[in-house]
Amino acid sequence: MRIWGPASAVLGLLLAAPHLQASSDPRAATVAQGLGAITDPELARGDYVEHCAGCHGVQGLSAPARLPELRGRVGYMMCTAETRSYLLRLPNIAKSRIADNQQLADMLNFMVFGLGGDSVLPGTRPFTADEVASERRFALTSASLVRERQRHVDTAISKCGAPSSLRNFYQSK
Repeated sequence: MRIWGPASAVLGLLLAAPHLQASSDPRAATVAQGLGAITDPELARGDYVEHCAGCHGVQGLSAPARLPELRGRVGYMMCTAETRSYLLRLPNIAKSRIADNQQLADMLNFMVFGLGGDSVLPGTRPFTADEVASERRFALTSASLVRERQRHVDTAISKCGAPSSLRNFYQSK
């Protein structure tokens, strides 16, 4: 039997992360809530593929490119107000051609909850259109990216339990 529509897309995202399925784990519940907040899961995934996957990989694995891997890692960057803001202020997010703030929030929620999986801490709130609209006005410049990334990764490690390997752009094999 085939299931169509947004519910099937959310189910597909959960099936892509089998380690988070059918669990009483609060992390899994948070991931399910985050994915459930996406208004159009199919569009969110398509937007990710179109706007982000060329560099970060369709599955969030960018290696060997010198760009941060997202799979199993990006959720840690949601642990403080400052690290959340950092994600929204990245130039390719803040200046995205996706003008609709809800559509951009949905794509980001796909990245965080769909690709971030185990790195999403229990209680993490999904991005909202209002939050995206507010923060994207303060885009980072390319000159500040390395320093800002270092600072926010250090915060995620020291305050949120992220592994020290988050400092590496991609996980060592």
